Amino acid sequence: MVFSSLFFLFVFLPVVLAAYYLVPKRFRNACLFVFSLVFYAWGEPVYILLMLFFILFGFAAGRALEAAKTRRAKKAALAGSVCVDLGLLAFFKYAGLFADTVGRLTGRPVPLPQAALPIGISFYTFESISYVVDLYRGDAPAQKNLVDFGTYLSLFPHLIAGPIIRYRDFAPQLRNRKESLENFAEGCRRFSLGLFKKVLLADQLAQLADRVRYFGAPSALSAWLGALAFTFQIYFDFSGYSDMAIGLGRMFGFTLPENFNLPYLSQNASEFWRRWHMTLGGWFREYLYIPLGGNRCSVLKNVRNLAVVWVLTGLWHGASWNFAFWGGYWGLLIICEKLFFQKWLDRIPAFFRWLYAFLAAAVGWVFFSNTDLSAAFRTVGAMFGFAPGTDRLGLYSLATFGPVLVVAALGCSPLPAKLSRKLRESGRAGRIVWCAGFVGCFVAAVAFAAAGSYSPFLYFRF
Repeated sequence: MVFSSLFFLFVFLPVVLAAYYLVPKRFRNACLFVFSLVFYAWGEPVYILLMLFFILFGFAAGRALEAAKTRRAKKAALAGSVCVDLGLLAFFKYAGLFADTVGRLTGRPVPLPQAALPIGISFYTFESISYVVDLYRGDAPAQKNLVDFGTYLSLFPHLIAGPIIRYRDFAPQLRNRKESLENFAEGCRRFSLGLFKKVLLADQLAQLADRVRYFGAPSALSAWLGALAFTFQIYFDFSGYSDMAIGLGRMFGFTLPENFNLPYLSQNASEFWRRWHMTLGGWFREYLYIPLGGNRCSVLKNVRNLAVVWVLTGLWHGASWNFAFWGGYWGLLIICEKLFFQKWLDRIPAFFRWLYAFLAAAVGWVFFSNTDLSAAFRTVGAMFGFAPGTDRLGLYSLATFGPVLVVAALGCSPLPAKLSRKLRESGRAGRIVWCAGFVGCFVAAVAFAAAGSYSPFLYFRF
């Protein structure tokens, strides 16, 4: 079930909202817990058992940590919990990659049972680890109510593709959150914005990005159009999902963390990753980079820490070597910035710093979107002159998708937010136009969703 489907918009969500606000407050977490399990089971009924295992095991691990009397016992409980979580993630997500790689290297196939990747496992695994680590550090008390813990781990707005929620930040909201008409209205606005991004921008840009990948050997023009299309597609797709998740959370009184902050305005690689998928970056910084030593160590160890974090960040996105390469690509850029050319970047005009960061992102997305690394290198080569300049596909795509690319570029800037704020603050007439604009966006998005085909969010596969 996806947020942009008509069934979710006009059946599931209204039923959940009605049930949530009709039951007494003490049962509202239970209501959300049950509907979240239904939401998860809708697409993959068999993996509801895996979700229930994560909930029961995580809850038991938390109680074991709380009951442990010595530091050694606490470490053992923490290590056991993290190993089980990561072991399940590794089996479902990376066993196939391991078997395929060993088979290619040895020439002997490695037999492994075939298992489909459970949707969202990368996200709720990290949230389960966050829970036990926060307990071990003393940042939050153990959850004593199984339903409340299940609500944290399975809450349907963020279950499938985040934002990744750290337990210590979310725990107070499980029993002390504020449902209000103001929160509900803001949630509807934010959800509508995300629906607009997904259906009217990301899904349209996907047509161009997929077309260029399909032909395999693009001209320079086609390669650039395809790269730009995916660069904007993945932003509007994922930030659209995050907006919808945050909006849904507000409808139920929760405040979920922001996940994007205009990343394509960044002026270096490090800044890009402070603005893009901020909850994932925060998780890796909090639970891996800093425990490894962060930057409070020798230069060599800092380079090692960055390399480990970025290769794992790449592999977290998918069980394919192109993701490891993509993570290494970003790690190398960030290491080079820190060691060599950040001072030089600081001296050049802001426009060229932005251009460098944007081109770095666009090239990176080529490797991200192509599981075939040779195809990715061909596309990058075409972008930088190792292919004919134009072809019919490129010229046709430019004429067809040029306006959408311009709108997408403007949508990545602060302009829409400034215009929205100006309308809201410009009196009654401005607020009417502002409200009408959001209603119009919602209606248009629903119309496109009704007319289009099923289009899952890109991050569902991770």
